[in-house]
Amino acid sequence: MRLAALTVAPENDVPGYSRAKFPHWATQYGSCDTREVVLQRDGADVTQDDQCRAVLDRWLSAYDGVVLDAASKVDIDHIVPLKEAWRSGASQWTTEQRRAFANDLQRSQLIAVSARSNRAKGDKDPANWQPELESYRCAYGRAWVGVKDAYGLAVDGNGMTRWSACSTPVPHDASGEPKTMCGASSGPAVIRHQYC
Repeated sequence: MRLAALTVAPENDVPGYSRAKFPHWATQYGSCDTREVVLQRDGADVTQDDQCRAVLDRWLSAYDGVVLDAASKVDIDHIVPLKEAWRSGASQWTTEQRRAFANDLQRSQLIAVSARSNRAKGDKDPANWQPELESYRCAYGRAWVGVKDAYGLAVDGNGMTRWSACSTPVPHDASGEPKTMCGASSGPAVIRHQYC
């Protein structure tokens, strides 16, 4: 976790924010948009129809441990919320840069979680919101820092303090793979997330 590489600066409420300035969900291939790709990636036993919609499915929400049995109950969360990105540097980006950020499948920016936990998080930063499931908090922190670092987004001092305790290496299992949810492996679905 590259805490030392992050720019520390106050995050001001930059005017002009709108979710529409971060176009999503973009088409990834065929009829599959970013949301459908994440639903398939993060779920277990996911079956999609010919329009790429999840029709048979199961998800374990990493934020609160809730098992979800329908896509309608799942939100795709931006680990670094769009408004948080806006006030920490993305207001200076082009629309295409913001589109790439909002649909990023290469980094740990998108994750399928319960609608309830996503609404509770809103646009809060880690100083003001943490996953209910304590076993996921360091994985969440690593994902947050990884995204901020990759996109050159600033963090405030509270964020730096919050993650200093999570700077130890990610635990791995005997095969060398990162452990699910920072070491907790129980549950019906595998959380396929870079920093777990």
